[in-house]
Amino acid sequence: MIRIVILVVFIVGGSLLFFTNSKKTEAAINKTAPDSLPAKAEEQIEIVKLNDPRWDELLTNYEDFIQQSIDNRLAPGAAVVIVKDSSIVYMKGFGYRHAGTKEPVDANTIFRLGSVSKCFASVLSGMLVQENIFRWDDPVINYVPHFALKTKEQTQGISLRHILSHTTGLPYHAFTNLVEEGNSLDTMVYHLRELDLLGKPGQLYSYQNVAYSVIGQVIQAATGKTYEAMMQEKIFAPLHMTRASLNFDAIKTEKNMAMPHRHSASGWAATKLSSTYYNVGPAGGINASISDMGLFLTSLTRDNHPLLDSTTQDQIFHPFVRASAKNRHFYSWKRPTSAYYGMGWRIINFKDDVVYYHGGYVNGFRSEIAIHPKDNIAICVLVNSTGPLADQSIPEFFRKYDQYLPVSGKPLQGPRPPAP
Repeated sequence: MIRIVILVVFIVGGSLLFFTNSKKTEAAINKTAPDSLPAKAEEQIEIVKLNDPRWDELLTNYEDFIQQSIDNRLAPGAAVVIVKDSSIVYMKGFGYRHAGTKEPVDANTIFRLGSVSKCFASVLSGMLVQENIFRWDDPVINYVPHFALKTKEQTQGISLRHILSHTTGLPYHAFTNLVEEGNSLDTMVYHLRELDLLGKPGQLYSYQNVAYSVIGQVIQAATGKTYEAMMQEKIFAPLHMTRASLNFDAIKTEKNMAMPHRHSASGWAATKLSSTYYNVGPAGGINASISDMGLFLTSLTRDNHPLLDSTTQDQIFHPFVRASAKNRHFYSWKRPTSAYYGMGWRIINFKDDVVYYHGGYVNGFRSEIAIHPKDNIAICVLVNSTGPLADQSIPEFFRKYDQYLPVSGKPLQGPRPPAP
C-alpha cells in the first residue's frame, strides 16, 4: 500500500518546523537525529512495529500474563509500557481504574509512582551537574544552611551523592512516620540533627525519604526555582510528559485517574486518595501515566542521550553501595549475584547480566521500572493496588524475553527501519 506523506516546511525566524501526517516519516526524522527530543504528546505516541516475529510472540505471551493476573483478581488495574532501542514497542492499559464504576485503565490514566520518583530526582540532578550548577560531591550545607546533623563534622561530611545513594548514615527510614503525619520537609529536616548516625557518610546503605528529598532543597537553592518547576522545565516539558505532575492538587482533579484499591471479601474496593508523601516530592511525589513513563524510558535508552551524557549516566548507575535486592521475584528469572544502590536506582547484578531497577509504593499504588542495558530494553508497570502482580511483572517479562532468544544468544531485533 502506498502511503502519501505530506511534508510542509515553514521557515520562521531562521528555524525549521516539520509537519507530517505520516508517523513513519516522523520516525525517520527521529532516527536521523537520535538526540532530538520527542515531538508529540502522549495521545499521538507511536507504537513501533518490530522486525522480528519472536517479538510478536513475546508481547502476546506477556500480555496474556498481565490480563490473566487481572482476571484472577491479583490487581484491579494496571498499565504497561515496553521500550526497545529508544522506541516504544508496547503500551497498554488493563482492568479498571475504579473497580466500582468499571472505568477502564488506558495509556493516559494517571497513577502515583511512589519511590520511582527517586529515579527522576537523580536524572534531574545529573542534568544540573552537567550544567555545572553543582557537583555530586558538594556538601549539602553549601546549599541548605539549615541542614544539620548532631555534629559539625557529620554535617559537613554529607554530600549530594550521599543523600541520593542513601548513604548519609542516618537510621533506616528516618522520620517516615513524620512524612505520613504530613509534616513539612523543613520541619523534618530540622529534626535530623537529633539522630545518631549508624556509620560514616558513604559507608552504609540506609534507605531514606526525608534525607533523599533534601535534593529538592538543594536544587531550589542552586537554581532559584522550586524542585517542581525545575522538573517541569528540564524533564516533563522537553519530553512532552504532558500528564506528569508533582502535587496532590493535580491528581485529585484529574478525571482519568486510577484510584487506589484494597482487597475485600467481595473483591477489590476503591479507597481514598491520600495527600501523603507529596511533602517529600523528590522521594515519592510524582504522578504520571504509562505514556509519560514510556517517554521517560525512551530518553534513557538512546545512544545519544537527550538528557544525560554517557559520563553522567554512568555515575548515576554506578554501584555505589551494597543494598539488598528488594524484589525477590527476580529469582524466578535469574539468580542475582549481588545488588547495589547507585543514585536513585538499584543495580542488580547477575552472573553475566545487570538490570537497573526501582520499585515504588504509596497510598495503595505500586510501580516498577527497569532498564536492561545490554539489550537496550526498558519496561515500566503501574498498578493501582498492592499484591503479586507488581512484584512479578518485571522479572516475568525478562524471563519470557529469555525464552524467545535463540541458542546463539542473539538478542531480539529492534525496530524496523522507517519506510523510505
